[in-house]
Amino acid sequence: MAAGLRLGPLLRYVDWETGDRATVWIEADRPCTAEVRCATAGAGGSVRTFQIEGHHYALIPVTGLTPGSSTAYEVLLDGRRVWPLEGSGFPESTIRTPAVPADGVRITFGSCRWAAPPADEHDPIGPDALDAVAARLAADPAAERPDVLLLLGDQVYADATSKATQRWLAARRDLREPPGAEVADYEEYTRLYDESWLDPEVRWLLSTVPSCMIFDDHDVIDDWNTSASWLAERRATPWWQERVLSGLMSYSVYQHLGNLSPSELDADPVYAAVRDTPDGTDVLRRFAAGAAADPAAVRWSYRRDFGRTRLLMTDTRAARVLDEDKRAMLDEDEARWLRDQALEAPGSYDHLLIGSSLPWLLPPLIHDAESWNAALCRGERGPRWARFGEDVRRRADLEHWAAFPASFEKLTRLIAEAGSGPDAPATVCVLSGDVHHAYVAEPEWPDGAPDARVLQLTCSPVHNAIHSSVRLGFRFGWSRAGRRLGHALARHGRAGRPVIDWRRTGGPWFGNQLMTLVLHRRSAQLRLDQARANGKRAGGKGPGGDGVGGPGTAGLGADHAHTRLVTVDERNLTNGP
Repeated sequence: MAAGLRLGPLLRYVDWETGDRATVWIEADRPCTAEVRCATAGAGGSVRTFQIEGHHYALIPVTGLTPGSSTAYEVLLDGRRVWPLEGSGFPESTIRTPAVPADGVRITFGSCRWAAPPADEHDPIGPDALDAVAARLAADPAAERPDVLLLLGDQVYADATSKATQRWLAARRDLREPPGAEVADYEEYTRLYDESWLDPEVRWLLSTVPSCMIFDDHDVIDDWNTSASWLAERRATPWWQERVLSGLMSYSVYQHLGNLSPSELDADPVYAAVRDTPDGTDVLRRFAAGAAADPAAVRWSYRRDFGRTRLLMTDTRAARVLDEDKRAMLDEDEARWLRDQALEAPGSYDHLLIGSSLPWLLPPLIHDAESWNAALCRGERGPRWARFGEDVRRRADLEHWAAFPASFEKLTRLIAEAGSGPDAPATVCVLSGDVHHAYVAEPEWPDGAPDARVLQLTCSPVHNAIHSSVRLGFRFGWSRAGRRLGHALARHGRAGRPVIDWRRTGGPWFGNQLMTLVLHRRSAQLRLDQARANGKRAGGKGPGGDGVGGPGTAGLGADHAHTRLVTVDERNLTNGP
Protein backbone atom coordinates (compact mmCIF):
# COMPACT_ATOMS: atom_id res chain seq x y z
CA MET A 1 0.00 0.00 0.00
CA ALA A 2 1.27 3.47 -0.86
CA ALA A 3 2.36 5.74 1.98
CA GLY A 4 -0.14 8.42 3.00
CA LEU A 5 0.17 11.80 4.67
CA ARG A 6 -1.13 11.51 8.23
CA LEU A 7 -0.37 15.04 9.44
CA GLY A 8 1.25 18.18 8.08
CA PRO A 9 3.03 19.56 6.26
CA LEU A 10 4.25 22.25 8.64
CA LEU A 11 6.66 24.84 7.30
CA ARG A 12 9.03 25.36 10.23
CA TYR A 13 12.49 26.88 9.89
CA VAL A 14 13.21 29.43 7.16
CA ASP A 15 16.81 30.66 7.10
CA TRP A 16 17.08 34.45 7.48
CA GLU A 17 20.86 34.49 7.16
CA THR A 18 21.12 32.95 3.70
CA GLY A 19 17.50 33.08 2.49
CA ASP A 20 17.94 29.80 0.63
CA ARG A 21 17.01 27.06 3.14
CA ALA A 22 13.92 25.83 5.00
CA THR A 23 12.59 22.74 6.76
CA VAL A 24 9.18 21.09 6.34
CA TRP A 25 7.79 18.66 8.95
CA ILE A 26 5.41 15.80 8.08
CA GLU A 27 3.97 12.64 9.60
CA ALA A 28 3.36 9.70 7.27
CA ASP A 29 1.35 6.55 7.94
CA ARG A 30 4.23 4.16 7.11
CA PRO A 31 8.00 4.25 6.46
CA CYS A 32 8.84 6.08 3.24
CA THR A 33 10.99 8.70 1.56
CA ALA A 34 9.47 12.14 2.09
CA GLU A 35 10.19 14.79 -0.52
CA VAL A 36 9.47 18.49 -0.93
CA ARG A 37 9.41 19.50 -4.58
CA CYS A 38 9.36 23.25 -5.32
CA ALA A 39 8.13 25.13 -8.34
CA THR A 40 11.54 26.83 -8.54
CA ALA A 41 13.98 24.70 -10.52
CA GLY A 42 16.64 23.09 -8.36
CA ALA A 43 14.85 23.78 -5.06
CA GLY A 44 13.63 20.99 -2.83
CA GLY A 45 14.84 18.10 -0.71
CA SER A 46 14.10 14.62 0.50
CA VAL A 47 14.78 12.47 3.53
CA ARG A 48 13.85 9.05 4.90
CA THR A 49 11.24 8.99 7.70
CA PHE A 50 12.18 8.00 11.26
CA GLN A 51 9.99 5.98 13.63
CA ILE A 52 8.77 6.74 17.16
CA GLU A 53 6.18 4.53 18.89
CA GLY A 54 4.94 3.16 15.55
CA HIS A 55 4.58 6.66 14.00
CA HIS A 56 6.66 7.86 11.07
CA TYR A 57 8.04 11.39 10.77
CA ALA A 58 10.30 13.45 8.60
CA LEU A 59 11.84 16.89 8.90
CA ILE A 60 12.65 17.58 5.28
CA PRO A 61 15.54 19.96 4.53
CA VAL A 62 14.71 22.22 1.58
CA THR A 63 17.65 23.84 -0.23
CA GLY A 64 18.19 25.82 -3.41
CA LEU A 65 15.60 28.49 -2.58
CA THR A 66 16.02 32.03 -3.90
CA PRO A 67 16.34 34.81 -1.31
CA GLY A 68 13.46 37.27 -1.38
CA SER A 69 11.15 34.93 -3.27
CA SER A 70 7.97 32.90 -2.90
CA THR A 71 7.83 29.40 -4.32
CA ALA A 72 4.98 26.90 -4.28
CA TYR A 73 5.78 23.40 -3.10
CA GLU A 74 4.37 19.89 -3.09
CA VAL A 75 4.98 16.97 -0.73
CA LEU A 76 5.60 13.53 -2.17
CA LEU A 77 5.86 10.22 -0.30
CA ASP A 78 7.77 7.52 -2.19
CA GLY A 79 7.32 9.64 -5.30
CA ARG A 80 3.53 10.00 -5.00
CA ARG A 81 2.09 13.50 -4.46
CA VAL A 82 0.14 13.75 -1.20
CA TRP A 83 0.06 17.56 -0.77
CA PRO A 84 -1.78 19.72 -1.75
CA LEU A 85 -4.84 17.61 -1.00
CA GLU A 86 -7.24 17.19 -3.87
CA GLY A 87 -10.12 19.68 -3.79
CA SER A 88 -8.83 21.49 -0.71
CA GLY A 89 -10.24 24.87 -1.75
CA PHE A 90 -7.13 26.61 -0.39
CA PRO A 91 -4.36 28.34 -2.33
CA GLU A 92 -1.13 26.47 -2.93
CA SER A 93 1.33 26.25 -0.04
CA THR A 94 4.40 28.40 -0.52
CA ILE A 95 7.81 28.96 1.05
CA ARG A 96 8.58 32.66 1.29
CA THR A 97 12.21 33.53 1.88
CA PRO A 98 13.52 36.88 3.11
CA ALA A 99 15.74 39.15 1.10
CA VAL A 100 19.33 39.16 2.38
CA PRO A 101 19.96 41.41 4.19
CA ALA A 102 16.38 41.81 5.41
CA ASP A 103 15.01 45.23 6.32
CA GLY A 104 12.34 44.01 8.70
CA VAL A 105 10.10 41.21 9.92
CA ARG A 106 6.40 40.70 10.66
CA ILE A 107 5.79 38.46 13.68
CA THR A 108 2.37 37.23 14.83
CA PHE A 109 2.18 35.67 18.29
CA GLY A 110 -0.19 34.25 20.88
CA SER A 111 -0.79 31.24 23.11
CA CYS A 112 -3.37 28.87 24.54
CA ARG A 113 -5.31 27.13 21.79
CA TRP A 114 -7.94 24.49 22.29
CA ALA A 115 -8.63 22.60 19.09
CA ALA A 116 -11.87 23.70 17.42
CA PRO A 117 -14.68 21.13 17.71
CA PRO A 118 -16.10 19.29 14.69
CA ALA A 119 -18.32 21.33 12.38
CA ASP A 120 -21.52 19.75 13.71
CA GLU A 121 -20.76 20.77 17.32
CA HIS A 122 -21.34 24.20 18.84
CA ASP A 123 -18.13 26.04 19.72
CA PRO A 124 -18.85 27.72 23.07
CA ILE A 125 -15.64 29.74 23.09
CA GLY A 126 -16.06 31.42 19.72
CA PRO A 127 -13.96 31.44 16.56
CA ASP A 128 -10.32 30.39 16.50
CA ALA A 129 -7.89 33.25 15.83
CA LEU A 130 -5.63 31.00 13.73
CA ASP A 131 -8.66 30.04 11.64
CA ALA A 132 -9.33 33.74 11.12
CA VAL A 133 -5.75 34.41 9.97
CA ALA A 134 -6.05 31.51 7.54
CA ALA A 135 -9.37 32.84 6.22
CA ARG A 136 -7.85 36.27 5.60
CA LEU A 137 -4.83 34.86 3.74
CA ALA A 138 -6.84 32.29 1.79
CA ALA A 139 -9.23 34.98 0.59
CA ASP A 140 -6.33 37.16 -0.57
CA PRO A 141 -3.04 35.25 -1.02
CA ALA A 142 -1.32 38.52 -1.91
CA ALA A 143 -2.25 40.13 1.41
CA GLU A 144 0.41 40.92 3.98
CA ARG A 145 1.15 37.79 5.94
CA PRO A 146 3.27 36.99 8.98
CA ASP A 147 6.88 36.10 8.29
CA VAL A 148 6.64 33.82 11.30
CA LEU A 149 4.10 32.60 13.85
CA LEU A 150 5.27 32.45 17.47
CA LEU A 151 3.15 29.97 19.41
CA LEU A 152 3.95 30.67 23.06
CA GLY A 153 2.64 27.60 24.82
CA ASP A 154 -0.36 25.32 25.32
CA GLN A 155 -0.42 24.14 21.72
CA VAL A 156 -2.27 21.07 23.06
CA TYR A 157 -4.13 20.42 26.30
CA ALA A 158 -3.07 17.08 27.75
CA ASP A 159 -5.17 17.65 30.86
CA ALA A 160 -8.35 19.12 29.33
CA THR A 161 -9.38 16.87 26.47
CA SER A 162 -12.35 17.40 24.17
CA LYS A 163 -15.49 15.29 24.19
CA ALA A 164 -14.40 13.67 20.93
CA THR A 165 -11.01 12.75 22.38
CA GLN A 166 -12.61 11.43 25.56
CA ARG A 167 -14.77 9.09 23.47
CA TRP A 168 -11.61 7.94 21.68
CA LEU A 169 -9.79 7.43 25.00
CA ALA A 170 -12.70 5.47 26.44
CA ALA A 171 -12.48 3.04 23.52
CA ARG A 172 -8.88 2.12 24.42
CA ARG A 173 -8.83 2.15 28.28
CA ASP A 174 -10.94 2.52 31.42
CA LEU A 175 -11.32 6.24 32.19
CA ARG A 176 -12.18 5.43 35.79
CA GLU A 177 -8.50 4.69 36.33
CA PRO A 178 -5.98 7.56 36.63
CA PRO A 179 -5.24 9.72 34.75
CA GLY A 180 -8.88 9.43 33.65
CA ALA A 181 -9.86 11.63 30.72
CA GLU A 182 -6.38 13.14 30.50
CA VAL A 183 -3.82 11.68 28.12
CA ALA A 184 -1.67 8.85 29.45
CA ASP A 185 0.92 7.94 26.82
CA TYR A 186 2.58 8.86 23.54
CA GLU A 187 -0.20 7.43 21.37
CA GLU A 188 -2.75 9.59 23.15
CA TYR A 189 -0.55 12.65 22.66
CA THR A 190 -0.55 11.97 18.92
CA ARG A 191 -4.34 12.17 19.05
CA LEU A 192 -4.11 15.71 20.47
CA TYR A 193 -1.87 16.87 17.63
CA ASP A 194 -4.16 15.21 15.09
CA GLU A 195 -7.14 17.01 16.56
CA SER A 196 -5.37 20.36 16.64
CA TRP A 197 -3.39 20.36 13.39
CA LEU A 198 -5.90 18.61 11.12
CA ASP A 199 -8.23 21.57 11.47
CA PRO A 200 -8.36 22.44 7.75
CA GLU A 201 -7.68 26.17 8.06
CA VAL A 202 -4.92 25.70 10.61
CA ARG A 203 -3.38 22.87 8.60
CA TRP A 204 -3.12 25.05 5.51
CA LEU A 205 -1.88 28.05 7.52
CA LEU A 206 0.92 26.04 9.15
CA SER A 207 1.92 24.68 5.75
CA THR A 208 2.60 28.14 4.37
CA VAL A 209 3.66 30.36 7.33
CA PRO A 210 6.79 29.34 9.30
CA SER A 211 6.28 28.70 13.01
CA CYS A 212 8.33 28.78 16.21
CA MET A 213 6.94 27.04 19.31
CA ILE A 214 7.60 26.57 23.02
CA PHE A 215 5.66 24.58 25.61
CA ASP A 216 3.76 25.77 28.65
CA ASP A 217 2.13 23.73 31.40
CA HIS A 218 -0.90 22.29 29.59
CA ASP A 219 1.36 20.72 26.95
CA VAL A 220 2.18 18.33 29.82
CA ILE A 221 -0.20 19.08 32.74
CA ASP A 222 -1.73 22.10 34.47
CA ASP A 223 0.69 23.76 36.93
CA TRP A 224 3.62 21.70 35.61
CA ASN A 225 6.58 22.24 37.97
CA THR A 226 4.75 24.65 40.25
CA SER A 227 6.77 23.58 43.30
CA ALA A 228 8.97 20.85 44.74
CA SER A 229 6.10 19.37 46.76
CA TRP A 230 3.83 19.40 43.68
CA LEU A 231 6.45 17.47 41.72
CA ALA A 232 7.04 14.98 44.54
CA GLU A 233 3.32 14.24 44.71
CA ARG A 234 3.14 13.65 40.94
CA ARG A 235 6.19 11.37 40.98
CA ALA A 236 4.48 9.25 43.66
CA THR A 237 1.58 8.42 41.33
CA PRO A 238 1.72 5.33 39.10
CA TRP A 239 0.86 7.26 35.92
CA TRP A 240 3.11 10.34 36.11
CA GLN A 241 6.35 8.88 34.74
CA GLU A 242 4.71 7.71 31.51
CA ARG A 243 2.84 11.00 31.22
CA VAL A 244 5.89 13.23 31.52
CA LEU A 245 8.04 11.00 29.29
CA SER A 246 5.34 10.95 26.62
CA GLY A 247 4.85 14.71 26.94
CA LEU A 248 8.54 15.44 26.45
CA MET A 249 8.90 12.86 23.67
CA SER A 250 5.93 14.20 21.72
CA TYR A 251 7.02 17.81 22.28
CA SER A 252 10.46 16.92 20.90
CA VAL A 253 9.02 15.38 17.75
CA TYR A 254 6.02 17.61 17.02
CA GLN A 255 7.34 20.98 18.18
CA HIS A 256 10.98 21.26 19.22
CA LEU A 257 12.82 19.73 16.27
CA GLY A 258 11.21 22.19 13.88
CA ASN A 259 12.50 25.12 15.94
CA LEU A 260 16.10 24.20 15.10
CA SER A 261 18.18 25.28 12.13
CA PRO A 262 19.63 22.65 9.74
CA SER A 263 23.08 23.14 11.28
CA GLU A 264 21.67 22.68 14.81
CA LEU A 265 19.89 19.53 13.67
CA ASP A 266 23.12 18.21 12.15
CA ALA A 267 24.88 18.75 15.51
CA ASP A 268 22.11 17.16 17.61
CA PRO A 269 23.25 13.68 18.75
CA VAL A 270 19.76 12.58 19.79
CA TYR A 271 18.28 13.47 16.41
CA ALA A 272 21.12 11.64 14.68
CA ALA A 273 20.64 8.56 16.86
CA VAL A 274 16.87 8.51 16.28
CA ARG A 275 17.37 8.66 12.51
CA ASP A 276 20.16 6.07 12.48
CA THR A 277 18.05 3.26 13.95
CA PRO A 278 14.99 1.53 12.47
CA ASP A 279 13.01 2.49 15.58
CA GLY A 280 14.11 5.54 17.57
CA THR A 281 11.66 5.02 20.43
CA ASP A 282 14.19 3.75 22.99
CA VAL A 283 16.65 6.52 22.14
CA LEU A 284 14.02 9.20 22.58
CA ARG A 285 12.65 7.64 25.78
CA ARG A 286 16.11 7.65 27.34
CA PHE A 287 16.53 11.29 26.33
CA ALA A 288 13.14 12.24 27.80
CA ALA A 289 13.86 10.31 31.01
CA GLY A 290 17.12 12.22 31.41
CA ALA A 291 15.33 15.52 30.79
CA ALA A 292 12.65 14.69 33.37
CA ALA A 293 15.20 13.61 35.99
CA ASP A 294 17.68 16.44 35.40
CA PRO A 295 16.13 19.44 33.62
CA ALA A 296 19.50 21.20 33.51
CA ALA A 297 20.81 18.47 31.19
CA VAL A 298 18.57 19.61 28.31
CA ARG A 299 18.02 23.01 26.72
CA TRP A 300 14.61 23.62 25.17
CA SER A 301 15.27 27.36 24.79
CA TYR A 302 16.57 28.58 21.45
CA ARG A 303 17.57 31.68 19.50
CA ARG A 304 16.32 32.85 16.14
CA ASP A 305 17.60 35.91 14.28
CA PHE A 306 15.27 37.55 11.76
CA GLY A 307 17.56 40.03 10.09
CA ARG A 308 18.26 42.63 12.78
CA THR A 309 15.64 41.25 15.17
CA ARG A 310 16.82 38.74 17.77
CA LEU A 311 14.36 36.30 19.36
CA LEU A 312 15.28 34.38 22.49
CA MET A 313 12.58 31.79 23.11
CA THR A 314 12.88 30.84 26.76
CA ASP A 315 11.84 27.67 28.57
CA THR A 316 9.97 28.79 31.71
CA ARG A 317 8.65 25.33 32.64
CA ALA A 318 11.24 22.55 32.50
CA ALA A 319 14.24 24.75 33.43
CA ARG A 320 12.92 25.69 36.87
CA VAL A 321 14.73 25.16 40.17
CA LEU A 322 12.05 24.15 42.68
CA ASP A 323 13.94 23.97 46.00
CA GLU A 324 12.21 26.63 48.14
CA ASP A 325 15.55 28.02 49.31
CA LYS A 326 16.90 28.28 45.75
CA ARG A 327 13.72 28.79 43.69
CA ALA A 328 14.45 30.07 40.21
CA MET A 329 12.49 30.32 36.97
CA LEU A 330 15.68 29.35 35.09
CA ASP A 331 18.49 27.16 36.36
CA GLU A 332 22.00 28.67 36.42
CA ASP A 333 23.01 27.36 33.02
CA GLU A 334 19.76 28.48 31.40
CA ALA A 335 20.01 31.94 32.97
CA ARG A 336 23.60 32.21 31.75
CA TRP A 337 22.54 31.20 28.24
CA LEU A 338 19.82 33.86 28.19
CA ARG A 339 22.24 36.53 29.37
CA ASP A 340 24.94 35.55 26.89
CA GLN A 341 22.51 35.55 23.96
CA ALA A 342 20.95 38.89 24.93
CA LEU A 343 24.30 40.64 25.31
CA GLU A 344 26.18 39.03 22.42
CA ALA A 345 27.39 41.46 19.75
CA PRO A 346 25.69 44.66 20.94
CA GLY A 347 24.71 46.83 18.02
CA SER A 348 24.09 43.83 15.76
CA TYR A 349 20.33 43.90 16.31
CA ASP A 350 17.68 46.64 16.39
CA HIS A 351 15.07 44.74 18.41
CA LEU A 352 15.38 42.16 21.16
CA LEU A 353 12.43 39.83 21.74
CA ILE A 354 12.31 37.54 24.76
CA GLY A 355 9.70 34.85 24.26
CA SER A 356 8.39 33.74 27.66
CA SER A 357 5.16 31.79 27.89
CA LEU A 358 4.61 33.44 31.29
CA PRO A 359 4.44 37.24 31.56
CA TRP A 360 7.27 39.13 33.21
CA LEU A 361 5.02 42.09 34.18
CA LEU A 362 1.61 41.14 35.59
CA PRO A 363 -1.16 43.35 37.01
CA PRO A 364 0.49 44.78 40.16
CA LEU A 365 -1.94 43.12 42.59
CA ILE A 366 -1.23 39.70 41.08
CA HIS A 367 2.52 40.34 41.11
CA ASP A 368 2.42 41.26 44.80
CA ALA A 369 0.17 38.29 45.58
CA GLU A 370 2.68 35.95 43.95
CA SER A 371 5.70 37.46 45.73
CA TRP A 372 3.75 37.35 49.03
CA ASN A 373 2.90 33.72 48.38
CA ALA A 374 6.52 32.88 47.54
CA ALA A 375 7.62 34.44 50.84
CA LEU A 376 5.06 32.41 52.78
CA CYS A 377 6.08 29.18 51.04
CA ARG A 378 9.76 29.66 51.87
CA GLY A 379 8.82 30.08 55.55
CA GLU A 380 8.94 33.85 56.16
CA ARG A 381 5.85 33.59 58.42
CA GLY A 382 6.44 30.11 59.81
CA PRO A 383 5.42 26.53 58.88
CA ARG A 384 1.64 26.99 59.20
CA TRP A 385 1.70 29.90 56.79
CA ALA A 386 4.01 27.91 54.52
CA ARG A 387 1.47 25.09 54.27
CA PHE A 388 -1.28 27.63 53.63
CA GLY A 389 0.86 29.31 50.98
CA GLU A 390 1.47 26.07 49.11
CA ASP A 391 -2.26 25.36 49.01
CA VAL A 392 -2.98 28.88 47.71
CA ARG A 393 -0.15 28.65 45.17
CA ARG A 394 -1.69 25.59 43.54
CA ARG A 395 -5.30 26.71 43.69
CA ALA A 396 -4.61 30.19 42.28
CA ASP A 397 -1.84 29.30 39.79
CA LEU A 398 0.67 31.63 41.46
CA GLU A 399 3.70 30.57 39.43
CA HIS A 400 4.76 33.39 37.10
CA TRP A 401 8.04 35.32 37.21
CA ALA A 402 6.77 37.15 40.31
CA ALA A 403 6.59 33.80 42.13
CA PHE A 404 10.36 33.49 41.61
CA PRO A 405 11.42 36.89 43.00
CA ALA A 406 15.17 36.48 42.45
CA SER A 407 14.57 35.46 38.83
CA PHE A 408 12.24 38.41 38.30
CA GLU A 409 14.93 40.78 39.50
CA LYS A 410 17.62 39.08 37.44
CA LEU A 411 15.53 39.29 34.27
CA THR A 412 14.72 42.94 35.01
CA ARG A 413 18.42 43.78 35.36
CA LEU A 414 19.27 41.88 32.17
CA ILE A 415 16.59 43.75 30.21
CA ALA A 416 17.88 47.08 31.49
CA GLU A 417 21.46 46.16 30.61
CA ALA A 418 20.59 44.87 27.13
CA GLY A 419 18.56 48.03 26.49
CA SER A 420 21.25 50.50 27.59
CA GLY A 421 24.29 52.08 26.01
CA PRO A 422 25.30 53.53 22.65
CA ASP A 423 24.57 50.24 20.83
CA ALA A 424 21.21 49.63 22.51
CA PRO A 425 18.36 48.25 20.40
CA ALA A 426 15.31 50.40 19.71
CA THR A 427 13.04 48.05 21.68
CA VAL A 428 13.26 45.20 24.15
CA CYS A 429 9.94 43.32 24.25
CA VAL A 430 8.90 40.38 26.40
CA LEU A 431 6.31 38.37 24.44
CA SER A 432 4.01 36.25 26.59
CA GLY A 433 0.67 34.47 26.79
CA ASP A 434 -0.85 32.16 29.44
CA VAL A 435 -3.25 34.56 31.18
CA HIS A 436 -6.14 34.41 28.66
CA HIS A 437 -6.25 38.10 27.89
CA ALA A 438 -4.03 40.70 26.24
CA TYR A 439 -2.38 43.88 27.47
CA VAL A 440 0.63 46.14 27.06
CA ALA A 441 2.67 47.12 30.12
CA GLU A 442 5.72 49.35 30.49
CA PRO A 443 8.20 49.60 33.38
CA GLU A 444 9.05 52.78 35.23
CA TRP A 445 12.73 52.75 36.15
CA PRO A 446 13.86 54.26 39.48
CA ASP A 447 17.37 55.15 38.30
CA GLY A 448 16.70 56.33 34.77
CA ALA A 449 15.20 54.42 31.88
CA PRO A 450 17.25 52.33 29.44
CA ASP A 451 17.86 53.76 25.99
CA ALA A 452 15.59 51.12 24.44
CA ARG A 453 11.84 51.24 24.89
CA VAL A 454 10.93 48.24 27.06
CA LEU A 455 7.50 46.58 26.87
CA GLN A 456 5.62 43.58 28.14
CA LEU A 457 3.38 42.39 25.29
CA THR A 458 0.93 39.73 26.44
CA CYS A 459 -1.49 38.02 24.06
CA SER A 460 -3.72 35.09 24.95
CA PRO A 461 -5.79 33.09 24.14
CA VAL A 462 -5.74 32.03 20.50
CA HIS A 463 -8.81 29.86 21.13
CA ASN A 464 -9.90 29.45 24.73
CA ALA A 465 -12.06 31.09 27.41
CA ILE A 466 -11.82 33.04 30.64
CA HIS A 467 -14.40 33.14 33.43
CA SER A 468 -16.10 36.48 34.01
CA SER A 469 -14.92 36.58 37.63
CA VAL A 470 -11.31 36.19 36.47
CA ARG A 471 -11.80 39.06 34.03
CA LEU A 472 -12.90 41.26 36.92
CA GLY A 473 -9.89 40.13 38.91
CA PHE A 474 -7.46 41.10 36.16
CA ARG A 475 -9.10 44.50 35.75
CA PHE A 476 -9.02 45.09 39.50
CA GLY A 477 -5.39 44.05 39.57
CA TRP A 478 -4.41 47.23 37.69
CA SER A 479 -6.53 49.59 39.80
CA ARG A 480 -5.33 51.84 42.62
CA ALA A 481 -7.31 49.78 45.10
CA GLY A 482 -5.73 46.62 43.72
CA ARG A 483 -2.25 48.12 44.08
CA ARG A 484 -2.95 49.05 47.71
CA LEU A 485 -4.17 45.55 48.46
CA GLY A 486 -1.08 44.11 46.80
CA HIS A 487 1.19 46.32 48.92
CA ALA A 488 -0.58 45.08 52.04
CA LEU A 489 -0.05 41.45 51.05
CA ALA A 490 3.63 42.10 50.34
CA ARG A 491 4.07 43.70 53.77
CA HIS A 492 2.40 40.74 55.46
CA GLY A 493 4.73 38.32 53.70
CA ARG A 494 7.79 40.50 54.27
CA ALA A 495 8.33 40.21 50.56
CA GLY A 496 9.71 43.67 49.87
CA ARG A 497 9.01 45.79 46.83
CA PRO A 498 9.95 44.88 43.24
CA VAL A 499 12.98 46.65 41.79
CA ILE A 500 10.77 48.55 39.31
CA ASP A 501 7.23 49.80 39.03
CA TRP A 502 5.13 49.52 35.86
CA ARG A 503 1.88 50.66 34.33
CA ARG A 504 -0.58 49.30 31.83
CA THR A 505 -0.54 51.27 28.56
CA GLY A 506 -2.92 49.06 26.61
CA GLY A 507 -5.81 46.73 27.38
CA PRO A 508 -6.91 44.59 28.99
CA TRP A 509 -8.51 42.99 25.92
CA PHE A 510 -10.55 39.80 26.16
CA GLY A 511 -11.34 37.41 23.31
CA ASN A 512 -9.65 34.98 20.93
CA GLN A 513 -6.82 37.08 19.58
CA LEU A 514 -3.32 37.49 18.17
CA MET A 515 -0.78 40.29 18.28
CA THR A 516 1.41 41.23 15.33
CA LEU A 517 4.72 43.07 15.59
CA VAL A 518 6.01 44.81 12.47
CA LEU A 519 9.70 45.58 12.98
CA HIS A 520 11.37 47.64 10.25
CA ARG A 521 14.87 48.86 10.91
CA ARG A 522 14.50 50.77 14.20
CA SER A 523 10.73 51.23 14.07
CA ALA A 524 8.22 48.95 15.76
CA GLN A 525 4.46 48.80 15.28
CA LEU A 526 1.98 46.62 17.16
CA ARG A 527 -1.49 45.47 16.13
CA LEU A 528 -4.00 43.39 18.07
CA ASP A 529 -6.57 41.41 16.07
CA GLN A 530 -9.53 39.50 17.46
CA ALA A 531 -11.42 36.68 15.75
CA ARG A 532 -15.11 37.31 15.13
CA ALA A 533 -17.79 35.04 13.73
CA ASN A 534 -18.78 35.77 10.14
CA GLY A 535 -21.77 33.61 9.30
CA LYS A 536 -21.61 29.85 8.76
CA ARG A 537 -18.66 27.87 10.06
CA ALA A 538 -16.49 26.03 7.59
CA GLY A 539 -17.60 22.49 7.04
CA GLY A 540 -15.59 19.62 8.45
CA LYS A 541 -12.72 20.07 10.85
CA GLY A 542 -11.21 16.94 9.37
CA PRO A 543 -13.25 14.09 7.87
CA GLY A 544 -12.58 11.48 10.57
CA GLY A 545 -15.46 10.12 12.62
CA ASP A 546 -14.92 12.55 15.51
CA GLY A 547 -13.67 15.49 13.50
CA VAL A 548 -10.15 14.10 13.18
CA GLY A 549 -8.80 12.81 9.89
CA GLY A 550 -7.05 9.48 9.62
CA PRO A 551 -4.21 8.35 7.39
CA GLY A 552 -4.38 9.81 3.92
CA THR A 553 -6.93 12.43 4.94
CA ALA A 554 -8.21 14.16 1.81
CA GLY A 555 -10.13 17.38 1.56
CA LEU A 556 -10.12 20.61 3.51
CA GLY A 557 -13.09 22.77 4.35
CA ALA A 558 -14.02 24.58 1.16
CA ASP A 559 -15.86 27.37 2.99
CA HIS A 560 -13.02 29.12 4.77
CA ALA A 561 -14.70 32.50 5.25
CA HIS A 562 -16.50 31.66 8.48
CA THR A 563 -14.34 33.92 10.65
CA ARG A 564 -12.74 37.32 10.28
CA LEU A 565 -10.10 39.34 12.08
CA VAL A 566 -11.05 42.67 13.61
CA THR A 567 -8.28 45.06 14.57
CA VAL A 568 -8.95 46.41 18.06
CA ASP A 569 -5.69 48.27 18.68
CA GLU A 570 -2.78 49.64 16.67
CA ARG A 571 0.17 51.61 17.97
CA ASN A 572 3.68 52.73 17.14
CA LEU A 573 5.98 51.38 19.84
CA THR A 574 8.95 53.57 19.02
CA ASN A 575 7.24 56.96 19.32
CA GLY A 576 6.00 56.89 22.91
CA PRO A 577 2.74 55.51 24.40
